[in-house]
Amino acid sequence: MRAEWRPAIVLLVIFTLITGVAYPLAVTGIAQIALPAQADGSWLWSGGRIVGSRLIGQPFDAPRYFWGRLSATAPFPYNPALSSGSNFGPMNPALLDAARRRLAALGADSTASAPVPVDLVTASGSGLDPEISPAAAEFQVARVARARGLAESRVRALVHAHTQGRTLGLLGEPRINVLELNLALDELAP
Repeated sequence: MRAEWRPAIVLLVIFTLITGVAYPLAVTGIAQIALPAQADGSWLWSGGRIVGSRLIGQPFDAPRYFWGRLSATAPFPYNPALSSGSNFGPMNPALLDAARRRLAALGADSTASAPVPVDLVTASGSGLDPEISPAAAEFQVARVARARGLAESRVRALVHAHTQGRTLGLLGEPRINVLELNLALDELAP
C-alpha cells in the first residue's frame, strides 16, 4: 500500500506546483506585459487618483449625473465581492418594488416623453454592469443638462462622443460607460 502512496503524493506536489504556482505566475506575467492596464483592473483616474474601474458600475443617484443600471449586490451596491444576479424572477415582489422605486425616481426627475428604457430599471446578470444603452442615456439628457445648467445639445454631444459601437462591428450592442461619461461631464461643468 505504501508503494501506491508515494507516486500519488509526488504527483500531487508536482501538479500543485505546476497548476497552483507556475501557471498563475506565467499568465500574470504575460498579462502584465501584453495588457498592463487591463491586468491591473482597468482603472479610471481623475485628479491624480483612482475613481473606479471601467469594468464595474458605480452608484450615481444625483440629478446632475447619468444613472447606471441597478445593482443586484446587497447590502453594498456594485460590490464585486458579492457579484451575482439577484435570482429574482419577473414576478418577484422585491424585483417589482425595486423597479417601481427607480421608475418613480426617473419619472419625478425627467421631462422625457419616451418610455423608460429597460436597462434603467433592471439589474444585469452580474449586478455590476458599468454600461447603459444609448437610449438610457438619451432618456436622461434633459435632467442632467438642467441640473448642470448646460444646453441639452452639449450634453447630447458628450453622450454621442462616449457611445461605443458593437465589438468588432457585430458583437453586442452599442453602449456607454456611465463612469467615463460622468467624469467627462465633471470636466466640462464641475
